[in-house]
Amino acid sequence: MRRLFYAAFASMLAGVASGLFYREFTKLNDFPEGAPTQLGLVHTHLLVLGFVVYLIVLLLERAFTLSASRLFGWFFWLYTAGLVLTSAMLLWHGSLTVLGLESSKMIAGIAGLGHMLLTAGMVLLFLALRKRLPAARPVAAPVSATASF
Repeated sequence: MRRLFYAAFASMLAGVASGLFYREFTKLNDFPEGAPTQLGLVHTHLLVLGFVVYLIVLLLERAFTLSASRLFGWFFWLYTAGLVLTSAMLLWHGSLTVLGLESSKMIAGIAGLGHMLLTAGMVLLFLALRKRLPAARPVAAPVSATASF
């Protein structure tokens, strides 16, 4: 559980810092306000896909002990690697845009790999969750007190 807590906290700090970086870096380089750049997406990716998702998984861990599944470790590390890779490529591509430099297809390809890792992590999370959900119990029919014979 601590691992999820620290991952959520680190994602929150990185998300807030990336928002500050976006604002100051674009001002410093006289980048037109409102002009498209992927630099602004780093902030939301880290806060939503990092901070919020890790907090939700922390609640699921508390309720269903997800870490008892051997898939959970795979989820955590694949998902975290995907988040870091995706965010780093957004930061790199967005910074190049603000500086007026050309981006390469390599950046897009690596960002795509990051998104694939995020997706694989989510699939593993759902597989781990499915294994940890309590088995459905059949509901007995209610007995009526006014049953006539």
